[in-house]
Amino acid sequence: MQHLSYSDTAFPTVVLIIVTRYNKSMKNAANKRGRPRKAKPMTAAERMRAYRKRKHDAGFKSARRWVLASGEGGHRYSDHRILDARSLAMHCKIVQKISRDPVLLDIARRNLARWEKKSTGRKRGHLQEWRGILDQPWPQIAEMITSMNEESTRLRSSSPFAGVLDDQERERIYAAFRA
Repeated sequence: MQHLSYSDTAFPTVVLIIVTRYNKSMKNAANKRGRPRKAKPMTAAERMRAYRKRKHDAGFKSARRWVLASGEGGHRYSDHRILDARSLAMHCKIVQKISRDPVLLDIARRNLARWEKKSTGRKRGHLQEWRGILDQPWPQIAEMITSMNEESTRLRSSSPFAGVLDDQERERIYAAFRA
């Protein structure tokens, strides 16, 4: 009787070959996702005009400024919310101006220094908060004064950026929020 050991046995070698065949239908399937393409697609401006026309035809009117909506339920927006939105708009404009001319940031620092000399006691709390904010780099200051969170809204009510906007810029923003 003959015994075979593994070293004497010739194991067959198995080769697995995987062939993937792509045909034309698979190539075209990738191109057919979504809406079918038009022969002459509209530009972005044409699409926007068509959108506005559909809205106008449906009876909607474009809003150019904030207006209090009165009715049975009272006002849709409180006066306070409109004032907060106006303050945010002003601070966004302030950020644009200071980003173009960083020297304007000194106006806020001078205002804060002048207010700190005049204030005493409890009134100094918000001034110290502003001092901490104005000691940060400009991108962080810009983010803080244009944020929509409660803390930023509260701080904008005592903003040291008075004098950064000229009378015309400020009046344009006030006119946009006038009821």
